[in-house]
Amino acid sequence: MATAVSSTFLRRYLYSLSQTPHRLRKRMLATWTPDQELNQVRQRSGADMKRKLKWFDLVALGVGGMLGVGVFVTTGPVALHVTGPAVFLSYIIAGISALLSSLCYTEFSVHVSAAGGAFSYLRLTFGEFVGYFAGANIIMEYVLSNAAVARSFTEYLCVAFGESEPNAWRVEVHGLLKGYNMLDFPAVGLILLLTLCLCHSAKNLVKPGGLAPFGVKGVLDGAAIVYFSYIGYDSASTLAEEIQNPTKSLPIGIVGSVIITSALYCLMALSLSLMVPYNQISEKAAFSIAFQRLGWKWAGNLIGGGASLGIVASLLVAMLGQARYLCAIGRARLVPFWLAKVHPKTGTPLNATLFLGLCTASIALFTELYIVIEMISIGTLMVFYLVANATIYRRYVMVSKHPPSRILLFLLLLSCSAIGFSLSWKLNQQWWPGLLFFGASTISIIAFFHYKFPSQDTSEAWSVPYMPWPAATSIFLNVFLMTTLRMLSFQRFAIWSCLITLFYVVYGVHSTYKAEEIIMEVNNRVGEVTNNVNSTVQQSKLDIQVL
Repeated sequence: MATAVSSTFLRRYLYSLSQTPHRLRKRMLATWTPDQELNQVRQRSGADMKRKLKWFDLVALGVGGMLGVGVFVTTGPVALHVTGPAVFLSYIIAGISALLSSLCYTEFSVHVSAAGGAFSYLRLTFGEFVGYFAGANIIMEYVLSNAAVARSFTEYLCVAFGESEPNAWRVEVHGLLKGYNMLDFPAVGLILLLTLCLCHSAKNLVKPGGLAPFGVKGVLDGAAIVYFSYIGYDSASTLAEEIQNPTKSLPIGIVGSVIITSALYCLMALSLSLMVPYNQISEKAAFSIAFQRLGWKWAGNLIGGGASLGIVASLLVAMLGQARYLCAIGRARLVPFWLAKVHPKTGTPLNATLFLGLCTASIALFTELYIVIEMISIGTLMVFYLVANATIYRRYVMVSKHPPSRILLFLLLLSCSAIGFSLSWKLNQQWWPGLLFFGASTISIIAFFHYKFPSQDTSEAWSVPYMPWPAATSIFLNVFLMTTLRMLSFQRFAIWSCLITLFYVVYGVHSTYKAEEIIMEVNNRVGEVTNNVNSTVQQSKLDIQVL
């Protein structure tokens, strides 16, 4: 009996694989309307998420989600190896780029108040595959960054309890590769504890080398690396289904949290550079060790305790967001549907929370921060680049009704110009003719587009002002910061992209195709029943008239 069932399943799956080209043509560019996303797709989770959060909750969650990552995790290693005391300038550059991206996120979240974040925004605009690609990358970033942040929690907690060696609470395994050989059981315990909690509810500059010993290039390279410190506002956008009055609360919560966090990042990064020479900044538990080197051990212990609490808050918000992303992707049937279920009592995506919590804990047990940090940044920059493109496309094609081909041509020219500028900076040791040419080309392309294609957004809801300049500048900065990363980051990103594309081809496209077939069949049956009822009513009226 079991053999017959498995044989039938295998035949059906092989038939599905044979239909892959047809299904890819039909599903890859398939889009949904905002009304379908907000009603029809959301209902697949069963219970609704509970709307309990207000604008100040969103600001607090956004700041908490970003602050623990940037200040306590990335500042030390970036200042030591990449930027020197100018790390605060890297935070300023990354903050400007994040602020522009947050404007794009806010416009989408106001008009599409669903839990899917960038996945939902891009699926509505550019189709199923682009949305899936962005969603898979965002989940990867969350899992890797949460694992790295959890390991930093152990380092700061060590210092808080008087240890001078941040690795004191880790177990070294000599048979494993360097970077994977320090097992971190406290980090695993923290992640598992937070996973269970989330299943219930959601509510000195004169130093060696001067200010920038690694030059302007070091400052820009540092900006790309610390960029993932701003991913917390993306978590805030995924809470759109749990916000009261989302049209007003979301702009305040998302943009406000980015501005507050950017200011705090810069001030604390500057203070760290003022306390000790940059080449004496500790790569691990940087702020606590800085106080200890000044002879203030009690202050270092206190900072360690406070940093541990800040990291817990950051993890809580990020893990909140990653589960909602996976829930939204499950609703679309791009991953197994059980991951989309919302628990009726708690109003939380229980299965997605547990699954991603276990994945994060597994990575946190082995993997050091330096292995994953640039992989996280390139994925974040790619997703924010896609969202900025989608914002322009939505505003000028879906709202203002301009021809799609002309808007896509503008986006292509803008991206090519940004790539030319970035490569002139990176590959030719600041080749100034190329920088001037591509810089002027970028400004001219945006200015011409602004003059030729006016934006006609008549909606009363919040929208990005002065379009297309903020979104176009976001595209340019995301491309530029991506090219400052190492080639190894692109190689790892390419491997990850191939893996998620393969999963889409062998599973996702077939699952969504069958789901849409069922929906069409149900709609057809409902239509037939409705037509039959209407015919019966009409016949009854005729019979009454005859009588």
